[in-house]
Amino acid sequence: MYNVNYTHMNKFLKEFKDRNFFYQCTDENELSDLLDKNRIRAYIGFDCTAESLHVGSLLQIMCLRLLQKFGHQPIVLLGGGTTRIGDPSGKDKTRKILSEKEIEKNSKNIKKILIKFLDNKNKKLKPIFVDNYKWLKKLNYISFLRDIGKHFTINKMLTFDSVKTRLDREQSLSYMEFNYMILQAYDFLELNKKENCVLQIGGSDQWGNIVNGVDLIKRHSNKKVFGLTTPLITLASGSKMGKTTDGAVWLDKKFLSPYDYWQFWRNTDDRDVIRFLKYFTDMGIDEIKRIENNNINELKILLANQTTSMLHGNDEAKKSEEAAREAFSENSSGSNLPSIKINKSTIEKKINILDLIIISKLEISKSEIRRLIKGNAIKINNEIVDNDKIIIGKELFKDNYLKLSIGKKRHLKIEIN
Repeated sequence: MYNVNYTHMNKFLKEFKDRNFFYQCTDENELSDLLDKNRIRAYIGFDCTAESLHVGSLLQIMCLRLLQKFGHQPIVLLGGGTTRIGDPSGKDKTRKILSEKEIEKNSKNIKKILIKFLDNKNKKLKPIFVDNYKWLKKLNYISFLRDIGKHFTINKMLTFDSVKTRLDREQSLSYMEFNYMILQAYDFLELNKKENCVLQIGGSDQWGNIVNGVDLIKRHSNKKVFGLTTPLITLASGSKMGKTTDGAVWLDKKFLSPYDYWQFWRNTDDRDVIRFLKYFTDMGIDEIKRIENNNINELKILLANQTTSMLHGNDEAKKSEEAAREAFSENSSGSNLPSIKINKSTIEKKINILDLIIISKLEISKSEIRRLIKGNAIKINNEIVDNDKIIIGKELFKDNYLKLSIGKKRHLKIEIN
């Protein structure tokens, strides 16, 4: 696995490997030497396809944090330009094309999220945010083909997974998407020229695009730069990181509350806990090794607190832990739980239990709610609901709220507005 003497490996690369971030590198020995001698600038790109990133992007964010930890300056590329094209890597079909306003809104919000994770005070380490639309929108097509396109061969482009997989499945790949890898390579060239960026980091599905950039810079400018990739993370269950049965695990609390974010980590599969402490916390490797045989539930709470503190702050992590403890207590009122408000007039008219749960968004299917009621899985104020015809009136709201529970893990406080 290691191509350099591990005891003398550069400290950044050593921790990169100790945390299992490492997948591939274009020239590991030379990169290690460079990192020993110089502080460098390295970039990771995030396309602006949604208003928020989700935990599927978290490993890349942790790479940015690790760069800063070892004195290197991260460049964050927000792909305002490439979002208009769409990366075919790992996709079965062409990505939905967003409007200019949507892309700009997404870009601004993603930047706000990233700043939460990164040191923004140290001038030498402060992340440099760039938008590739700044240079891509100015491209002259003929000049681009002549100056940049000549360095790419169709033969080689067809061998990269992002293209090959789609073609092997006989799924359509637009000419627009086919050009994505050239544009990403051009991004690296621009960042090398403008910001002295010498390293691109990305997921393993980006390897072909990254290698293209490394080769382009060598051919165009005769400079040596590097590519480094991380593994694509799958859960022990085999499912993809960042997705649950309820949807994406967003990093913006507008789409996922701090409590639900905390719960996501608290519910980590036993087999993933130590791995995720290495991936997604700042805990030292030696400390993780020291505690790895501790009680698994204590480790899950530690993971949930560490990850939630990093994104939402210590107070939200503590509140979430207290709310979870209260939710699982049979005698708790649920006062610390996440809450939604319901109009007073709705309660005065009285509402059926099915409609109340639909409003709560804990379930969206009445047939599924009925099934859960039959299985004694739904509770109001810790009392089992055994009838799907039950009417919810004001008398059930103690101190102006009631506690709604579905199963052991989903709890909500419903308040009268």
